Amino acid sequence: MANFPPPIRNPEIKYTQIFINNEFVNSVSGKVFPTINPATGEKICDIQEGDKADVDKAVAAAKEAFKLGSPWRRMDASKRGKLLMKFATLLERDAQYLGSLETLDNGKPYTQAFGECYFSSDVVNYYAGWADKIHGKTIPISKSG
Repeated sequence: MANFPPPIRNPEIKYTQIFINNEFVNSVSGKVFPTINPATGEKICDIQEGDKADVDKAVAAAKEAFKLGSPWRRMDASKRGKLLMKFATLLERDAQYLGSLETLDNGKPYTQAFGECYFSSDVVNYYAGWADKIHGKTIPISKSG
């Protein structure tokens, strides 16, 4: 993509919480930490600080989501692929915003940050296409090696 949108100079900070079990939540401890603009040294905002309790909560939610009989496990594979394709579409749509946030937060050149966000949608789309094409087969490899 030779032409890309310019960065958003002051992107709105929409979320500062931890994303667990499909929702944004505060950390169990309630602790936050500042994220700093490396170009200016100024605080961008405070972010929820996750620790062991938050990781345990996220792992428990992930295990529950993948348990036998869960909605995800019962979902038709083609529908899973469609959900991944929707995610890829959103990544592509919001690449300017996401790239701008990435640049603000860590000082990465915008062209690189935008490209990573924009083209990651291609990767997600690729795997979305495989969602209903995996049949448990493997490609044999040589045993010498």
